[in-house]
Amino acid sequence: MCQSIIQKVFITLLLLCSLAAYAQGQTSVTGTVMEGDQPLIGATVMVLGTGSGTVTDLNGAFLLANVDPTDSLSISYTGYRTEVFGLAGQTNFTVQLVPDATDIDEIVVIGYQTVRRSDLTGATSVVKAEEINKTVSNSLAESLQGLTSGVTVRNGGAPGEGSVIEIRGAASFVNTNPLYVIDGMIADANVTFNNNDIESVQILKDASAAAIYGSRAANGVIIITTKSGRKGPIKPSFSITSGIQNIPNRWDLTDANGYAELQRTSFTNSGLPVPPSVGDDFDPTINTDWQEEILRTGNTLDANFSASGGSDALSFFASASHFRNKGVVIGRDFNRTALRINSTLNLGRITVGENLVVTDNNITRPLGSFDTGNPFFDMATMLPVIPVQGDRYISDTNPAGWGIGTVDAVSFSKNQVAVTDLLREKVNFLKLIGNAFVKVDLLKGLSYKFNVGIESSNDLAKGLRRFGVTQFNAAVRPSFVQDVRVDFGSLLQEHTLNFDRSAGNHNFSSVIGISDQQTSRNYTLASRSDIVESNGVPFDQINAATGESLAEGGITDDYRTIGFLGRINYNYAEKYYLTLTGRVDQDSRFSEDNRTGVFPSIAASWRISKENFFNVPWINDLKINASYGTLGIVTLGSWDWRGTINNNPRAVLGSIGVGSYQAGLVNPDLRWENRKSQNYGVQASLLDYRVTVSAAYYNILSEDALVTNLPIALYLGNLGGSPPVNAGSIRNTGLEFEAAYTQQAKRLKYNVAVNVTTINNTVESVGNQGEGIDYIQTGLTRSRVGESLGEWYLLQTDGIFQNQAEIDAHALEGNLIQPFARPGDIRYVDVDGDGQITDQDRTFTGESPWPTLQLGGQLGLAYDNFDLSAQFVGVFGNQLFNSVRRELDSYQNTNFRADVSPWTPQNTNTDDPRIGVATNDQGLVDNARFNSDRWLESGSYFRLRSLQVGYTLPRAPLARMNISSLRISLSAQNLFTLTKYSGLDPDVQGNGILERGVDAGNWPSSRIVSAGLNLGF
Repeated sequence: MCQSIIQKVFITLLLLCSLAAYAQGQTSVTGTVMEGDQPLIGATVMVLGTGSGTVTDLNGAFLLANVDPTDSLSISYTGYRTEVFGLAGQTNFTVQLVPDATDIDEIVVIGYQTVRRSDLTGATSVVKAEEINKTVSNSLAESLQGLTSGVTVRNGGAPGEGSVIEIRGAASFVNTNPLYVIDGMIADANVTFNNNDIESVQILKDASAAAIYGSRAANGVIIITTKSGRKGPIKPSFSITSGIQNIPNRWDLTDANGYAELQRTSFTNSGLPVPPSVGDDFDPTINTDWQEEILRTGNTLDANFSASGGSDALSFFASASHFRNKGVVIGRDFNRTALRINSTLNLGRITVGENLVVTDNNITRPLGSFDTGNPFFDMATMLPVIPVQGDRYISDTNPAGWGIGTVDAVSFSKNQVAVTDLLREKVNFLKLIGNAFVKVDLLKGLSYKFNVGIESSNDLAKGLRRFGVTQFNAAVRPSFVQDVRVDFGSLLQEHTLNFDRSAGNHNFSSVIGISDQQTSRNYTLASRSDIVESNGVPFDQINAATGESLAEGGITDDYRTIGFLGRINYNYAEKYYLTLTGRVDQDSRFSEDNRTGVFPSIAASWRISKENFFNVPWINDLKINASYGTLGIVTLGSWDWRGTINNNPRAVLGSIGVGSYQAGLVNPDLRWENRKSQNYGVQASLLDYRVTVSAAYYNILSEDALVTNLPIALYLGNLGGSPPVNAGSIRNTGLEFEAAYTQQAKRLKYNVAVNVTTINNTVESVGNQGEGIDYIQTGLTRSRVGESLGEWYLLQTDGIFQNQAEIDAHALEGNLIQPFARPGDIRYVDVDGDGQITDQDRTFTGESPWPTLQLGGQLGLAYDNFDLSAQFVGVFGNQLFNSVRRELDSYQNTNFRADVSPWTPQNTNTDDPRIGVATNDQGLVDNARFNSDRWLESGSYFRLRSLQVGYTLPRAPLARMNISSLRISLSAQNLFTLTKYSGLDPDVQGNGILERGVDAGNWPSSRIVSAGLNLGF
């Protein structure tokens, strides 16, 4: 696949060079954009009515090729008034911009086109690169948290770990991932992507904005434009940020003495002999703080070097970067090195360009297996009376003597120090993402563009398992070494025609095109048991092992998507707007009868502020809009609609015969998941554009959502689970609000912005689950028609039995509902009224893992050369399931919370039940029931996400050293969090879509304190 892609790219580049021969000389316009005597870097310069434009370089200079002497220019810059003027035959200009607060004329990328922000008809959020880069993060998704409305981000802190991102809720039972488009290439912006290369980010949230991407846009689209070159001398720049990180919170647990005391009480209460480990043989010198053993002070380093420049014909941007993250947990690290080159060549009517990045990414972590565990679960529950290593633990199966517990100090938690030694994995991702294009200006306002994109990844995971055990009573597994190689390739080819013209008050822009993308993925695995070591150092090569060999491989993905796309934008006098968008997609992941999908949308806007009857001096701009359309998403594998043949069955019919049969049922009628999206919004600019306000209401109905494991008749002889069916439906509704205020008062500049989001999620259909069953259920949640997705569905508790009389009163017709209960046990509600507590008593708690309100805020201050910025994020109204606390408060084979206060006849004012050993005590077993609302907690929090203080040195002394700018900064990330949640971090990723609020040892976000240096030449 990779070789085929390289060949196609080579042929494409030859075509580009051939087309360049047809270029014709055109008039070029140059100029400089200034504020006073200071150049404005990054100002937008557009040729009105054509859609072509550029931005100014580090000297405020710009170059426009192929410009008609009769054209007009529009020059805009965030915080400044837009200037519009005719060329009148001139070719060089110096333009002074006047400070203003509005950015409504900012140019926005909307997919195959660019428009002014003020002309948007769909729901599109614009996130500035400077806001994204104020946090140290593994991925773009992590950086977006709290920066715009409608976008939910749940982070994980592991090095090289991505974040969970949802745009306007979850409308699928399977997949909520948005589509990423990087410089026109449809590819994933995961942890392999360098945020410092970003020029701008646009988030397409409704059908009007996203329908141009059709079958892959239902979960929203994130468009990333990377930096480009500017005309002028080569301008190098360098930035470096270095910091330390740690976990802000730790569990407050008992030490060895506290554990021993509670353990003795537990056994005494149950009438059992005290174990020697906490009795006669108790050794106070063994006092292991497992959090201290597993956690460490991590560090981060983010270094970037870039250079840009160009001439009238050629411009370029090049960057080299290195990101390193030494994790806060031992044995976990991530580093990324990236090289990027973006260039554009103007040859008259023809423009040729490319954007290419190569990244080398490395993750070090324990090898995933049954013996790996979860460090944030195990460090809380592992016993303090167990040492990290000890001679008493040395055995044939545990030659290193790792502390794993004994029969009188039982723990089923993993020794995470042993895990990092015995299970090792190094993963390398070598990735190339890029595109090359040729644009031909056929006529004035009409251009053709051919774009070819590539994503290629060669991944190697080298795993090693040394001989030994990490857990008490664990199965003994042989040592082995393994290599897993994965090759991924994706080739995109697109042809588009863009038309952009104005006639009086009538303004038209449109695009039509065809897109063809082919994707494949294959893997090979090789392993061999019985590794060889020398002086305690294992050999990690397969041929160095001496045991049994295993090899396998296959093609996991191989599909093609062809799309026919189009959009028409029309406005009359920038007052009345209409946008029609559509895409027809064909995807090989469906059968021929269901392979084609149609995804249309319509949007309209009315700028009320331009009407003659509107005369409100303090409202500068007021516009309302509405949109409706259909989007799609594919949640299938490459061959889910095809049957799988088992060619190994044997039959004895006089002799042994070999046959074949279809082992599992398939659904050949699988089709797209569709989203019908409505959006109604209003945008306003007030007080001379110092205040901007926007609000939107959205209503998104998901239809034909994929549902798995629907019941089928047993006599059909199905193997491997029920086939998926397009039978589900989910509705998401909500409100979005954004407001920003910017002001400049002499030497002081300040701005503040806030965004608010509400999401109401309702299940509309789950398919035919059986008679009377209108839900999908997990061990903790139920997604029922009329309720939210993954609603908590648990046993309901009702306090603690204080005496035998209360136990006796908790009865039905004289029969005890909890016959094994004792005073101090948890009282459960008999919801179904059958006189006993069973799973049938689970009920909706009225609490949801979905927040009722999300908010984000940004603050910026600048006084002379000093600047300060802050980012806030808040999540309110959701409930989390604290699985770690459930284990701690079960009292069985675990450590204890330091503040635990078990019930006794003398200590009745407590929420903690009696303590004891659950052996032969059903009451204690019931107290720790997993599916109980006892473990629900408020997940609401308010966090100072980022705080940064900077100082920019005066320009005059720097100029003598040929330095154009120098800024130093100090930053603190996740400085404080206000929450009632008792776990380590309320920002929980969860356990999939249906159990999004489960904290089973979620990796918490780190607190990072860093210093930065930005240097420009």
